[in-house]
Amino acid sequence: MIQVIFWILLLGPLCVFARGPSSMVKIDGGAFTPFFNKDKDGKDVPIQVESFYLDVTPVTNSQYRSFVRKHAKWRKSKIKRVFADDSYLKHWKSDLSFEKKESEKPVRFVSWFAASAYCEAYGKELPTIVQWEYAASADEKEKLATHKEEYRQKILEWYSRPSIDRLSNVKSGKKNYWGVYDLHGLVWEWNLDYNVAMVTGESREDSSLNRNRFCGSGALGAKDKLDYGAFMRFGFRSSLKGNYTVGNLGFRCAKKIESKK
Repeated sequence: MIQVIFWILLLGPLCVFARGPSSMVKIDGGAFTPFFNKDKDGKDVPIQVESFYLDVTPVTNSQYRSFVRKHAKWRKSKIKRVFADDSYLKHWKSDLSFEKKESEKPVRFVSWFAASAYCEAYGKELPTIVQWEYAASADEKEKLATHKEEYRQKILEWYSRPSIDRLSNVKSGKKNYWGVYDLHGLVWEWNLDYNVAMVTGESREDSSLNRNRFCGSGALGAKDKLDYGAFMRFGFRSSLKGNYTVGNLGFRCAKKIESKK
């Protein structure tokens, strides 16, 4: 028993823990400077990000099916259109079935309302934009890798490929510094505060907006090429409404770390 306690204490900070169907890892807080946070003179202003937990992978179709089994109002035949548009779970055959090959692929065609309900059911919430951008700024070796040309180029190459019908399973890529998979290279992801993005699109039906979701030219408005990837993500987020469902948009959950008094 003493040996067990010793190993728990020794390895505890490094462990992935499970809460609900997805494993989570701790993202240690720190200073982070997103491209949009500038003072009146245009100088970057760092933000202090508090530590939090984040799902290791996006939520899969299999995991989401477990959720709708227990919460029938979120099934595709029952959901109210105020909470999701007509494309909700479009790739599923029925309320509880989809092709076997889809099991470990990220769930998509889910609305912000549905994603939020899923996370809430497991005592979590969607990550904020700052939390997501902070975790996604890491590569395999560094927690803040946005200064690396290789890191930036890999993201832009992904954004240039319209391949939503050929999604890979989660964990197909490499995990980053934090032990998190698929923040880039698989699907876009919902954020808790997605609707505070600064760039505004007129409508999801705007042809140029749809075209630029996976197009490098959509970032030409950024002043610095270092900002391209983040600029594109903000443009995409600002095109969304809470009941929208999109074929390249999934989600994962986060959890705050309660402060000890």
